[in-house]
Formats: sequence, structure tokens, C-alpha cells
Amino acid sequence: MKEQLLFSSIYRNIGAVFCLSLLLCSACQSSKKGVAQQVEKRPNIILFVSDDHGKDALGCYGNPVIQTPHLDQLASEGTLFDNAYCTSASCAASRSVMLTGKFGHATGSYGHTHDYHHFSTYDTVSSLPNIMEANGYYTARIGKYHLAPEKVFHFKEIIKANQRNTVEMANKCQDVFQKDEPFFLYFCTGDPHRGRPTGEKWNDPNSFGNKKKGYKGVKEITYSPDEVLVPSFISDSKEAREELAQYYQSVSRVDTGFGLLMEHLKASGKMENTIVIYISDNGVAFPGAKTTLYEPGMNLPCIIKNPLVKKQDKVSDAFISWVDLTPTILDWANINYQENQFHGRSFTGVISGTDDKEREEEIYASHTFHEITMYYPMRVVRHKNYKLILNIASGLEYPFASDLWASSTWQERFRTGAEYYGKRTVESYLHHAELELYDLDKDPDEIHNLVNSEAYKEVLQVMKKKLKAFQQNTQDPWKIYWEKDYSLQGTGLDL
Repeated sequence: MKEQLLFSSIYRNIGAVFCLSLLLCSACQSSKKGVAQQVEKRPNIILFVSDDHGKDALGCYGNPVIQTPHLDQLASEGTLFDNAYCTSASCAASRSVMLTGKFGHATGSYGHTHDYHHFSTYDTVSSLPNIMEANGYYTARIGKYHLAPEKVFHFKEIIKANQRNTVEMANKCQDVFQKDEPFFLYFCTGDPHRGRPTGEKWNDPNSFGNKKKGYKGVKEITYSPDEVLVPSFISDSKEAREELAQYYQSVSRVDTGFGLLMEHLKASGKMENTIVIYISDNGVAFPGAKTTLYEPGMNLPCIIKNPLVKKQDKVSDAFISWVDLTPTILDWANINYQENQFHGRSFTGVISGTDDKEREEEIYASHTFHEITMYYPMRVVRHKNYKLILNIASGLEYPFASDLWASSTWQERFRTGAEYYGKRTVESYLHHAELELYDLDKDPDEIHNLVNSEAYKEVLQVMKKKLKAFQQNTQDPWKIYWEKDYSLQGTGLDL
């Protein structure tokens, strides 16, 4: 009898444990299912970045000559931003800002990562791809990277392709669209960056990556020098027109690849759950744009389509910056972060029309290098129609990136001893004042420096105050400029 009671008790306990195990297993599976459903609800995100593409060469931004039908279609379906800015008009420095949400002077990303430059982001910095992967996203990159170290800017998959052949790049990305996890695709073309000089004469136009035989699978669109539109910051010369025609062809190749990428996305059935962002890293590779913080160098194309927003504004004049991209993308991905984790601020509410906080008509920029030989730190605040540029190394001649100096567009000015380059004198281009203040409503070409104007005295003080606060708040090493207190540089001791 005692044995029966003992065995009965044991069986009851085993049964209870078994039931409990079933409940725990069921709860675990339910939890996993819940997580999986949450992941499935997250949108896919494509960040498409072209190389040295200005607003001057897009149909949707008002150029009637250049053929960019696929990007124009994206603009018709999404939001086109008029006041979108990079924070540094240099490829590597700009890209580090996109993927960290912090200004380069705070992360050590001062200039190029390749050749003899070797600038590298601090290895303690958190980046967008690492955060996305840690939160269930499949991360992949293709094309131009130009970031360091890999530990910081890690992607789960690196897709190999010719960064000048956007058709090949688009075809190589099809497998990413088949992933079970939500994906983040960082798609970076090498176009329309200048190519290596190949001409025998100084006035042979740069190819901008174009090849006489073209690229496999790409139907090239060519342009006549006579039909291109010469931007106001460039002198209208034979050399400039020939180079602009090459630039247009390279831009159209970007558009072709973008269109094919969208075809593949649609075929995958994920078009309606994928946010597509098109931007450039900095302005067109002509003197007066790339490497400068004048408007052609930093006011860039930005087109965003978010199919999860029912009614997107077709055109937005909101001030946004590449430092805002990381927090914005994390918001779309439903990934939590601390607001003070980044220098940028999410602009998700701008697209949806639900921004409950008034967004300042204000952006900041910080550029130090392009190449190591181009030391010329500049800081900028753009507030509404006013813009203040601080040229910390104003005593130096304004430096040239190697590809800009070698351009036939510049060499034509240099060799002929021309007085003007575009609307700006060559002298004023080569020697910048310490402070430059412009009223962009009245002077969109940034020609008339108002620093010494009595009528703009109060405006200058307000803008200087804003710039000083920005540098202090973001731990800019050059915050010492304002107090001239060089003890702030550090102890000078290696302890």
C-alpha cells in the first residue's frame, strides 16, 4: 500500500513537471513567434548613395536635359527634399557621418581612409549597420565603402561588383531581397565620381568613369557639350561643357542601375514594405562644389519613398542633414535609442506630417580634410536664409583635391590667367576670409560677404553664437578658436 502511494505520488510529480515543461515550451515558442512577427513587421531599408552627385543633374530637381527617369519616378512617388545637406563635402568623411549620426570631428573621421591618408573612425563608435544587425536586420553592402575600421562599419554580407556598373550591382543584390529577415542594403555607386585622368592633353575631358565600349548590360546615354546646363559657379567654357557632358552620362548610368534595382525589388514582392532613400555623399566634382561648404558642395539631392506612409508630401523644404540619417532609419526600423546618443535628430515626422516638435530651419557642417594635404578646417551654420562659414585656416591658400586641380575645367582658368571662375573671382576662390556671412535669399551664389556690413551686425553676432555653441556641444577640437585658449588643446603629456 505504501509502495502504491509512493509510485502514485511520483507519477503525479512527473506529470506536473511534464505539463509545466509543455507550458514553458509553448510559452517559449509563442515568445519566439512573437519576436518573429515583430521582425517581419519591420520595413526593409535601402540606402542608395551616389558619389559626387549634385542637385544640378537630376530631372526632378529641374534639369530638363539630363535623363533620370527612374529617380524622377521615385520623386513622384515619395518626397523630394530641397534643403538636404551633407555635413562634410568629402566622400569618406561624409559617409562616416551618414552611418554614425555624429559629426566627423567627434569620431576622428576627418578625411580619406585610403592611400596615404589613413583616417579612421574611433573603434568605440557605434554605427548604423552594427545596431541594425544586433536588432535582427540582415545587413549587406555593395560598391564603394570608403570607411574604416571594418569593426565599426561591419556588414553581414559584402557583395562584390564593379561600382561603375550599376546594372551588375543591381543584379548582384537580388539574393538580399529573398532573405527571411528584414534587410538593410547599403548600395553605393562609384558614379558619377571623376575617373583617373587618361587624356594625352591637359584639356581632354575627364571620363567620369565612362568607357568607350561601355559596361556590360548597360545602355549608355550620351550628351552633347552644347546641350548641357552650366551651373553658375562654373565658367561657361568649352572644357567645362565637355566635362559636364561626361558627368551627365555617368549620372544617367546611376539612374539606369537604380531603375533595375527597383525592378528586382518589385519582383521580390517586397516593394510595399521597403523604404528607399536616394542621396549623394557631396556635391559634383568641380571646383566650387565638392570639398567646399558653399551650397553646390553641400546642398544635395535627397529623395525618400516610404510606402508605409499613406500620404507623403511631394516636396519638403524642411532642413535635414546626413547626421540625421542614422536616428531616422532606426526610428523606421522600430529600434530604440537614446536621443543624446547621436548629434542628429530623426526627421520621420517630416515625411509623415506628424512631427509634433517644431523643426529648426537650421543645419551645421564640419569639414577638415579631403586629402591630408588639404588641411583647411571649416565650420558652418545655416539658419533660415543666412549662412556663416568659419575658415579657421584662412591664412592658407584654399587647397585643391587632386582630381579637381587636374580637371580641364580648372586648368583652362589657371592656364589663361582668367580673373573669374564662375561668378566668383579666382582670387576670392583661392583666398577666403576668416568669416563669410551670406544672405542666400539675396545672394544665392554666395558672392557678397556681409561680415563687415553694419546692417548685418546683429545677424553676425547671432550666427557666431550659434556656431560657437554647436562646436562646444559636439566636442569639436576647434572650439578653442573662440576663446583663443590653447590650454584647451590638452596637457601635451603622454601619461
